[in-house]
Amino acid sequence: MRVGIDFDNTIISYDEVFRSVARDWGLIDDGVSARKQSIRDYIRLLPDGDVTWQRLQGHVYGKGISSARMFDGVDSFLSRCRSEGCAVSIVSHKTKFGHYDLDSVNLREAALSWMEERGFFHDARYDIPIENVYFEESRAAKLVRIAALDCTWFIDDLEEVLGDPAFPADVAPILFSAGAMARGPFAAFHIWSDIEEHLFRDRQ
Repeated sequence: MRVGIDFDNTIISYDEVFRSVARDWGLIDDGVSARKQSIRDYIRLLPDGDVTWQRLQGHVYGKGISSARMFDGVDSFLSRCRSEGCAVSIVSHKTKFGHYDLDSVNLREAALSWMEERGFFHDARYDIPIENVYFEESRAAKLVRIAALDCTWFIDDLEEVLGDPAFPADVAPILFSAGAMARGPFAAFHIWSDIEEHLFRDRQ
């Protein structure tokens, strides 16, 4: 059993960080939903909205990542993977630096530090080898990596990744769709505890 997992917005939730920073920068008011997608859609309607959004995203994924939290249920899922002997790989489409990030924070190092602080690589916690974390420059490269890892399942929050024609046919796609309606032809779950039950239902 081998499970591959996306990182941004699948393992880690940035919603609260996006809302806090966007408010501090004067980009949104209290009437905008706390969800990242709502904040993104609102900011993109502002003058120079696309650039402003990319600056915000670079800041949150870099300097702001320390305030981001793990989705509820990920801790239990990763602990279950360890106890069941299920190998875990994390595959993320993440460039080294964010577009328009004036601080030029290395986003990959920031993500690794976030994982390190939460015990991803510690033998007393999840014991995931750091070599099992892959950052890819493009979605195409991410899909090539998923195929090379020969995963049993791959969990992602983006339907366009799981539904891409290049997504390997022998890997079972699982959509983590927090707070959103899923439309793709694959198993979709709103909470991580349901993903855990789905993957390990034969090992109860």
